[in-house]
Amino acid sequence: MTEIADPSHPSLEIIQNFKGKYPKQLWYLFFSEMWERFCFYGMRGMLIYFMVTELLMKQDTANLQYGATQAFVYAFTFIGGLFADKILGFRRSLFWGGILMIIGSGILAYDPHQFFFLGISFTIVGTGFFKPNISTMVGSLYKANDSRRDAGFSLFYSGINIGALIGGYACITIGKEYSWHLAFGLAGIVMTISLLTFLFTQKSLGPIGLAPANGSLVKPILTESIGSTAPTQAAIISERPHNKNWHTYAVYIGSIAVIPVIMIMVAQTRYTDWFMYIIGPATLIYLFYEMRKYNSAERKKLFAALFFIIFSIFFWAFFEQSGGSLSLFAAYNLDNKLLGSVAVDPNGVNNAANSLFVIIFAPLLGLIWVAMDKKRIEPNTIIKFGLGFLFLAGAFYIFYTTRFFASSQGIASLDVFTLAYLVITFGELCLSPIGLSAMTKLAPAKLQGVMMGMWFLASAYGQYAAGIIGAGISQGDENDSVFQKLITYTDGYKQLAVYALIAGVLMIAVSPLIKKLMGDIK
Repeated sequence: MTEIADPSHPSLEIIQNFKGKYPKQLWYLFFSEMWERFCFYGMRGMLIYFMVTELLMKQDTANLQYGATQAFVYAFTFIGGLFADKILGFRRSLFWGGILMIIGSGILAYDPHQFFFLGISFTIVGTGFFKPNISTMVGSLYKANDSRRDAGFSLFYSGINIGALIGGYACITIGKEYSWHLAFGLAGIVMTISLLTFLFTQKSLGPIGLAPANGSLVKPILTESIGSTAPTQAAIISERPHNKNWHTYAVYIGSIAVIPVIMIMVAQTRYTDWFMYIIGPATLIYLFYEMRKYNSAERKKLFAALFFIIFSIFFWAFFEQSGGSLSLFAAYNLDNKLLGSVAVDPNGVNNAANSLFVIIFAPLLGLIWVAMDKKRIEPNTIIKFGLGFLFLAGAFYIFYTTRFFASSQGIASLDVFTLAYLVITFGELCLSPIGLSAMTKLAPAKLQGVMMGMWFLASAYGQYAAGIIGAGISQGDENDSVFQKLITYTDGYKQLAVYALIAGVLMIAVSPLIKKLMGDIK
């Protein structure tokens, strides 16, 4: 007996055979992620400034706290991806993560001074469940060798940055000028909008993101036929997942129970050090264990993915000075005039400039990749990564040159500072959305969530290193003059420019070797 497919639950084959440049489901995920990123980047943009000015931490201590907080956020994306792969499914994981983020924002809105680490801990765990899984669902919208995939991730990345732009500027400005309670509360409100958007559009995803289940045909659709012919929709509808409920409830209870532990580890950064020493090697051991199940070609692709992951650690360690040392540099050493006359909050510019430039240039760059692919001149993933580091080097050299556009009191030009963010944006666009896409192309389907989690775990190590680097850059005397702070910070940025240049040249030099590991993946 043949069943009629439900048009409200399209098959994977129908979804992946979309016409035009972008599938319609990409737009639904775009808006869900946009509001979630408002929440995340709004919170991120407030952290170090709030710790220094409201919690009265020293600058180097605040940098370490910032690095620890952000490291745990990204470390939990690996854990969230693992539980989504094995138990919850991407959709349920995303929803649970959103609920935890809303609770965390609510706690901070109530009393950000007394309950700072409690609220942050809820947000850390929630982001871990939300962030990697929506990116993996974007990858599932495309067949394995669809040349439109990079363009789709670039568009999705612009959605991330619309949220980051609005949240990054609005939250810090509201906190500084009006109320920190309102600023943290606003992050929770927009997270609620994100979840409602996902709930009302998730049917269009068909089988994408459903929970895995023994004996179910849903799991093979996502783990064995991404990029090939999917089973009929009748098969999908006739056999829904039947997870053991206690597994699901154990994940929920465990994620709540771990929050007090996260509070202690974030508040006392020496525990963060121990965590980072353990989680990376443990993750690699797990990956090597899983790799035994795959053939030689698949293992080579996984090693290529690891190469990108390792290099991304260095990129994020430099790039994420934006939330740490650059935030303090903006607060103390920048004027408040753009183009010589427009009065703005320099911290708001620090938080939002990169996102604004991504919104403008990400879709354009994505279309350029598609056009270059048609002419068979598109640079491969490794070259794009190398270009990302070269742009990063240029940006930090411009941050260094702000000292030459400063007053005798040490107040530098916001225009030159913003120009550096324009350059750093091109570096990010050559690396981050391309890296997300590479993980979905290089990883076997059964390890999609795990590899996406490892990509974000690399960001955790980058954030962790960013805190250490930021603490080193800001280790001048707390009583230093504004001019001396300018010299101290810009000296540090010059060193980062040199290291980024070396990394970019090295990556381009080894590109032929990595290309061989990637096999048929461009």
